[in-house]
Amino acid sequence: MAIPVDEVAQVRAATDIVALIGEQVALRQQGRRFVGLCPFHAEKTPSFSVNAQEGLYYCFGCQASGDAISFVRATEAVDFADAVRRLAARAGITLHEDSAKGSEGAWRTELLEAMERAVAWYHERLLSAPDAGPAREYLRSRGYDGAVVRRFALGWAPTDWDALASSLRLSERVLTATGLGFVNRRGRRQDAFRGRIIFPICDPSGRPIALGGRVLPPRPGRDDAPERAEPKYKNSSETAIYAKRRTLYGLNWAKRDVVATGEVVVCEGYTDVIGFFQAGVERAVATCGTTLAEEHFRLLRNFGKRIVLAYDADAAGETATARVYEWERRHEVDVAVATLPPGTDPADLAARDPAALAEAVASSRPFLQFRLDRVLHGADLTSAEGRAKAAEAAIAVIAEHPDDLVRDQYAMTVSDFCRIEPDVVRRRLEEARRAPAAPNRVDRVKGRDGGRQEAGQADEERRATRPTPEPATRPARADPSSRPGLEALRLAVHRPEEAAERMEPVLFGDELQRRAFLTLCSSENLLEAIDRAPADVADLLRRVAVEEPVVPDDAPVDPVEAVVSQLLRVATRRALADLQVQARTDPQGLDTAGEESARVRRWLEDLDDPSDGSEAARRLLAWLVDRRRED
Repeated sequence: MAIPVDEVAQVRAATDIVALIGEQVALRQQGRRFVGLCPFHAEKTPSFSVNAQEGLYYCFGCQASGDAISFVRATEAVDFADAVRRLAARAGITLHEDSAKGSEGAWRTELLEAMERAVAWYHERLLSAPDAGPAREYLRSRGYDGAVVRRFALGWAPTDWDALASSLRLSERVLTATGLGFVNRRGRRQDAFRGRIIFPICDPSGRPIALGGRVLPPRPGRDDAPERAEPKYKNSSETAIYAKRRTLYGLNWAKRDVVATGEVVVCEGYTDVIGFFQAGVERAVATCGTTLAEEHFRLLRNFGKRIVLAYDADAAGETATARVYEWERRHEVDVAVATLPPGTDPADLAARDPAALAEAVASSRPFLQFRLDRVLHGADLTSAEGRAKAAEAAIAVIAEHPDDLVRDQYAMTVSDFCRIEPDVVRRRLEEARRAPAAPNRVDRVKGRDGGRQEAGQADEERRATRPTPEPATRPARADPSSRPGLEALRLAVHRPEEAAERMEPVLFGDELQRRAFLTLCSSENLLEAIDRAPADVADLLRRVAVEEPVVPDDAPVDPVEAVVSQLLRVATRRALADLQVQARTDPQGLDTAGEESARVRRWLEDLDDPSDGSEAARRLLAWLVDRRRED
């Protein structure tokens, strides 16, 4: 059964499109609109614009446009009905559908609500339950005070078999679908997280969608270890509301600072993220049991263009280099590496020396420079053989970079460092570039909070790559005479009460603009006009909806009057030119045409006269309408 039209309209109206798009794009307010980097194509200068009042977006770069529903369709690869259902669930709107699929939105809402209740329950246990005493003691030893615990909503999962399931009275279906628990071999409900500190994992808007749990270490002088060793960290499995490769822990808290600085710090674990926040670097995120993937880069580049990897030295060095360079090029980001003291991770360094952690980010180096420094500074340069080996290793690292200008710069570094002639280094570098590429390896990085992380998943990434909408055909370069028409359409959209009675279709010389104006005039509102219009007209209306009128509200002249006057001049001059062409083809009407032209030109001159301007405008408009009827 289709979703009722009035309920679709209700979902549109209830959706805050700025908040929706802001989960994936860093938007900044400019006047009455919001702008940011387009999520549908790579760009360095923001060309993506959002009209919050009308609920529309438009990209002046690739011409992608639409409303909240089309944005969800494009970014989440779902059909129209599913997009409406997801937005309805987000807004708390119940859709009246009879089909089984129509319950999907309600089901997602039920899972999200269950996860939210679980996070609140775990959090309250940590704050007040007697059995959470050791957990509170451990967190205090790590420097986590009450403010940190509350900010990150940390919790405690008791050791009981079914404490959460029983307290929240979760059904078996919800318990298993959220990953909060399962049904054991005895047919009883059992909690998935027991005896662990809980780290909620949220989507960019701050809704809990998964959990991470850490076991408590044995207390000094006591043997608290369980009979069967458990992994230090345990993460939720993927569910209908949680996809690891599209989720970054901490982004909901970090995105404000990421937008402000244009930089995001990527680390390995939950405690690393919290450590960065404690050190004043409130733009850190962590992957959830996987290495950095295409989906992560696609999400991150919408918030910040500089990505700093803050792993331990070994993990950073093992990052899948070829794909990092490709992602730098494809998403137009810069990847750098923060160098931490050997044997430390961000969480430890934050507790011991937070200033040093902040400095490590401030002094981060480009990815290739970091890898090259590891090779050169660990080399034996006391002999010719040692310098030659160091140069060979360095050349192999440089050869992986796709940019010849970058390679040449680093080749000079190797030349200076190893005392080898630049031409020799360049020649060997080109030989390395021409050599057959080694098979793609699967790089693995041991993540402290998520087990082993696999980096060689290119095939899976290609399958999971989200589709982007096909860009509309780029319009031809506009004739300068069409600019007044665009401004008139902007006013008709943004100030319809003032513009509707003072504009006529005959004023629009551009056919597309005239059709757009006619569609506006025959519709109740902008959204109805867009829904009714052909694709080219709808695209134009969405464009002007996200543009602000050129003449500001506080201008000394009435903006509508100024634009109508300009339209009149352009339309009249165009009509006079047509009249002269007709007169030349009909000699008998030459005298009449001359008189008519003289009369119209006098009206044009009167437009600038304060006393006669209004009457001249009325006469010109009537003349244009008559000319239109004759044609």
